[in-house]
Amino acid sequence: MSKTEDKYPPESGRRRFVKGVVGGAALAGVGAGGSVAINSATTSPGRGGGSTQAMAIENIAGPAPRGMPQIPLEIDSEGYLKGVWPDVTTETQNGIEIEIAEMDLGGMTYSSEWFQYCGVEAYQGIQPSYESDNYFRSDSGKYEWQTSTYESGDRLHVDDFSDYTEWGNGIGDDGLGKPATGTWRSQDSSDTIPIQVIRSPIIEEAAQENEWLGASTSEGFIAWLNKCTHFCCVPGYKIAADAAKFNAEDDVYCQCHQSVYDPFNIVPTLFTARPRPD
Repeated sequence: MSKTEDKYPPESGRRRFVKGVVGGAALAGVGAGGSVAINSATTSPGRGGGSTQAMAIENIAGPAPRGMPQIPLEIDSEGYLKGVWPDVTTETQNGIEIEIAEMDLGGMTYSSEWFQYCGVEAYQGIQPSYESDNYFRSDSGKYEWQTSTYESGDRLHVDDFSDYTEWGNGIGDDGLGKPATGTWRSQDSSDTIPIQVIRSPIIEEAAQENEWLGASTSEGFIAWLNKCTHFCCVPGYKIAADAAKFNAEDDVYCQCHQSVYDPFNIVPTLFTARPRPD
């Protein structure tokens, strides 16, 4: 039995990650003393932060404490991919006016606090009112197809992923999806927010029956903030040849300490978002 067959058994009739998303409502009600352990909210100085629930690609192995947060995305009228940034409002908390980036999306509360970890909370692009066109742009590229298609800074385009149902690079199984690495909300900024994108038939199928995935993905594309929640390294999907040693050739693998994430299993995750610096 291949790894793909074992991981997503056809007799189940549903992909495994659909269960994770459906279970979100139950998880949301679990307190710090329940079966799901979460960090308590901090009172550190700064803006925003505290106990947060995000949708994330699931951590399935290694020392990482939780999954990496998903970035909802859309495709513009010309076929370019861009991340969705939450609506920005101003609120008064403890007598201080602070900006909040938050919106309802797909039955969830999507917030910029999802990305406030690993020092990213101090990045310019995570400040709620930072001006950005929100397009996903190629970095130097971790895949041969990407380096031959894009210059660094080029916007990712849907047409360049047209072979997503067959693509492979000799690592793991072919046909699970076509990936690219890039940046988001990092133009004209000294900080670089790394992202990973995959166009996958698995995501495309699941989005047809799930409210969150239907709202946060498009045409099989899914994206996440690519910062390992262990020690903040940048993992990769089908990049590291040694991923097979850890049964992670079809997963997102972090070479720093062998944390593994399942990009096809989107689950709610509870954690304490760090406050943005004053």
